[in-house]
Amino acid sequence: MSKQLLITGGAGFIGSNFIKYLLSKTNYFITNVDAFTYAGNEIIHKYEKSNRYRFTKCDIGKVHELESVFDQKYDAIINFAAETHVDRSIMDAAPFIHTNIKGTFNLLQAVLSGKAGKMIQISTDEVYGSLKPADPPFTEKTPLAPNNPYSASKASADLLVRSFYKTHQLPLIITRCSNNYGPMQHTEKFIPKIISNALNDIEIPLYGDGLNIRDWIYVDDHCHAIQLVLERGVSGEIYNIGGSAEKTNLEVIHIILNHLKKNTQLIKHIPDRKGHDRRYSMDSTKIMRELGWKPSVSFNEGINKTIEWYKHRIFERW
Repeated sequence: MSKQLLITGGAGFIGSNFIKYLLSKTNYFITNVDAFTYAGNEIIHKYEKSNRYRFTKCDIGKVHELESVFDQKYDAIINFAAETHVDRSIMDAAPFIHTNIKGTFNLLQAVLSGKAGKMIQISTDEVYGSLKPADPPFTEKTPLAPNNPYSASKASADLLVRSFYKTHQLPLIITRCSNNYGPMQHTEKFIPKIISNALNDIEIPLYGDGLNIRDWIYVDDHCHAIQLVLERGVSGEIYNIGGSAEKTNLEVIHIILNHLKKNTQLIKHIPDRKGHDRRYSMDSTKIMRELGWKPSVSFNEGINKTIEWYKHRIFERW
């Protein structure tokens, strides 16, 4: 049976890929709401060709704007809407509080009032803080220990979701994913910035010694995981989603430069970011065991697809 979904933040990187994924693989009807800030991607307008898609410009942090979206009851809300860039959160945390915390609260209120059947909160591995090189990966039971305003705002939102589940027994689920990459990501982000700068022979800034480690996942694998959580996930649960592809930032740059046949002299070491987490690593055992998910795109395959997309992209919104 077809579902009516409200997807918030669907003009962003993961949200726009998720909409594309659902339109191609399901018969769901999608309402996409997005504030369309600087990170909004014009590419979403091509989805309007589908009779199962509609878009409304809306800031989820503003109740009066959000109310207009609930002209029907939705089977589920999938909340991608978030300010996500760590550097921006260090310079000014206010937008992160507005969207990531207040916006999530407004959506929870909508579920509480019966405007949606359930909600999936799309979170991040950054809420867990930082790991040492020999530490085991994050599990769903790892305590929250965010180290920057962005991750603190996401951890706060997660705690709000937990509280509404515990207090009101609402059908709420949290997913926490490792670093995503793939088509349609804003060029302020790490991998797109490397690709864009390398293609244009511009210096590539690298924080500190470049040995910070991230677990990378191709965005389509993340989208598949969210679909499984939407259809089979258990209320009140948290699901970690990781790509099992830990790499240092320096390693990633070298892989991309080698693919593009560019000189490593483009790399420019700069002073380290404040509160820069050293390592993220995700244990995805739970979602693999309970929902049968596993990543299917290797880092080498995914990075090749990503590079080719940026080389040939037509839409120049960013």
